[in-house]
Amino acid sequence: MSPIGKHDYDLVVIGGGSGGLACSKEAAQLGQKVAVLDYVEPSAKGTKWGLGGTCVNVGCIPKKLMHQAALLGTAVKDAQKYGWQISGTVSHDWSTMAEAVQNYVKSLNWGHRVQLQDKKVTYLNLKGTLVDKHTIRGLSKAGKETILTAKNIVLATGGRPKYPSNVPGAVEHGITSDDIFWLKKSPGKTLVVGASYVALECAGFLTGIGLNTTVMVRSIALRGFDQQMAGLVTDYMESYGTRFEWKSVPTRVERLSSGALKVTWTNTQTGCEHSDTFDSVLWAVGRSPETKALGLDKVGVQISKETGKVIVGADESSSVPNIYAFGDIGEGRPELTPTAIKAGRLLAHRLAGRSSELMNYDNVATTVFTPLEYGCVGLSEVEAERRHGKDGIEVYHAFYKPLEFTVSQRDSSQCYIKVICEREGNQKILGLHFLGPNAGEVLQGFSLALQCGATYPQLTRTVGIHPTSAEELMKVNITKRSGLDPTVTGC
Repeated sequence: MSPIGKHDYDLVVIGGGSGGLACSKEAAQLGQKVAVLDYVEPSAKGTKWGLGGTCVNVGCIPKKLMHQAALLGTAVKDAQKYGWQISGTVSHDWSTMAEAVQNYVKSLNWGHRVQLQDKKVTYLNLKGTLVDKHTIRGLSKAGKETILTAKNIVLATGGRPKYPSNVPGAVEHGITSDDIFWLKKSPGKTLVVGASYVALECAGFLTGIGLNTTVMVRSIALRGFDQQMAGLVTDYMESYGTRFEWKSVPTRVERLSSGALKVTWTNTQTGCEHSDTFDSVLWAVGRSPETKALGLDKVGVQISKETGKVIVGADESSSVPNIYAFGDIGEGRPELTPTAIKAGRLLAHRLAGRSSELMNYDNVATTVFTPLEYGCVGLSEVEAERRHGKDGIEVYHAFYKPLEFTVSQRDSSQCYIKVICEREGNQKILGLHFLGPNAGEVLQGFSLALQCGATYPQLTRTVGIHPTSAEELMKVNITKRSGLDPTVTGC
């Protein structure tokens, strides 16, 4: 081990995803000598990508673009009601969309490399493993070894999709979110297994571009989110054309001589076995942290036995004083790109001795980009009840109709808003939930309000922007407790 003060770097970051890149660039800007190691193991299907991590390559960015492709399909249908004359059959070409999305992602990969160069961060395309608490072994694709030493080490390796271990044919014949965005040809008739936001978002855009899509759900949809809202999300998806197989678990996947995939599953309620054929099977059954190959046991970095994630303190510190972890591999942390970016930048400031500010993980807004988008910030209704008691909260809610849905005669049965407040005192807002178009754009500003301790009276005193869906939040006045019909009438 190199003596203190004689390290190659002030900071080495292992992982070139959103968080790792943000942390390394910020640290370099603060005068630290920094290196970032990034290495992408190809997926089980052989898919690989460049610098930037999950969000850029196989997550938020390509997902949102393919979601946009699906929204445009709906817009084309709406357009005719608005007077647009569209002749001939409207159809979607997967390869055109995929090539455009993939080219944009590649431009981001290049942009990240340029940024690291501009900010004087050393980028190493090496797979990093800890040798001791100040030493990292980097291994290249060709097997060449590089040894680096650092005063501080930050682990930001994120996670990768899981395959089920007990389903014959799952890995051999299935794909994951690591593959779907890089397919050259359309996945065709697709079975999506799982009901996480990843599963529902993928199933949503596949349905939206015209593919026959089924979602297989073992128990509940959107675990960890408000379950009333989750039910409305899947109700809308069903009316949109996505099929759901509820209370079902796959038992095997086989390739037929025709090339199709035969999937057999069991309905856990009835015990009956069913089967159908698909062109693709997309597994979205959770993610595993990329901690196994880091050599954490060698240096005494403690991980959770249940999740495999690094156990971290409020300052992202691990059980080893100079080794830190954040982002998706931090135990109990939200698996969200913006939290990783913010946490990484704050950590860089603390390591450079410029600040003691900690990341605030409360009231982080997020949006699920399903066909009808769901945005939320703060507590779910069940969690608010658990913390404050059923009689300690007031829930204001409304079913509303976006103006854009009127002329096109689109179903707005699931467009819904819920504001959860403390019942007593100034009625501080505990949680805010919005299901409707552009949910992410609507919710961002409200997350600021919740950070500032917004109350229900402040919400209702705010003048809305007319005519928008967002203004409906300012107008909510019917409580669940009242039992009155919460459907908004008039403009």
